[in-house]
Amino acid sequence: MKHTLLLITLVLLSTFGLQAQSHSFRLAKLKYNGGGDWYANKTSLPNLIRFCNQNLNMNIASDEAVVEVGSPELFTYPFVHMTGHGNVVFSDAEAQNLRNYLLSGGFLHIDDNYGLDQYIRKEMKKVFPEYEFVELPFDHPIYRQKFSFSDGLPKIHEHDNKPPQGFGIIHEGRLVCFYTYETDLGNGWEDQDIYNDPETVRQQALRMGANIVTFALTQPI
Repeated sequence: MKHTLLLITLVLLSTFGLQAQSHSFRLAKLKYNGGGDWYANKTSLPNLIRFCNQNLNMNIASDEAVVEVGSPELFTYPFVHMTGHGNVVFSDAEAQNLRNYLLSGGFLHIDDNYGLDQYIRKEMKKVFPEYEFVELPFDHPIYRQKFSFSDGLPKIHEHDNKPPQGFGIIHEGRLVCFYTYETDLGNGWEDQDIYNDPETVRQQALRMGANIVTFALTQPI
């Protein structure tokens, strides 16, 4: 566990350093079982990565990785993104692996692409039976990185006439998982011609995504 924490710490420390010839780290999309479309929003992460590199002077690899919940490779990614519309199932071993990853310094961003909520809440209880998702207040630092969102998450796509909400799992004062609900940030990160969202809406989604990445990489471990 200690060597994993050290690895992630070194990656995080290098994130905002001088530009190097090779990338500092890679973002990963989480592949899970259960039949849900974990692979949704194919252009979202590459576009978010490009936005972060151009606007925050980051040095993230341009191509996303794909990592399975139960894989030891999970520990090589400081930031993992999860999305989808349908069912999610974590085995006991996968839940334990994800728990170890998050307690070791990793960060999970879950974005409900509509239909994920009832499944992911149940599966995350396997990962952290002692914790509940709590809604983060609008003055939480995740909303106040380079870009300010004084009213919390932006609304990107409408589903059930509900306000967007940002939930967290907090362990010993550290946000280990951020769950964005009823906003569809990932859709806003997609290429403009996929949903034909106004550019102002896409920019709001990308800016909030950049805030999440920044906060994840700079909060104390």
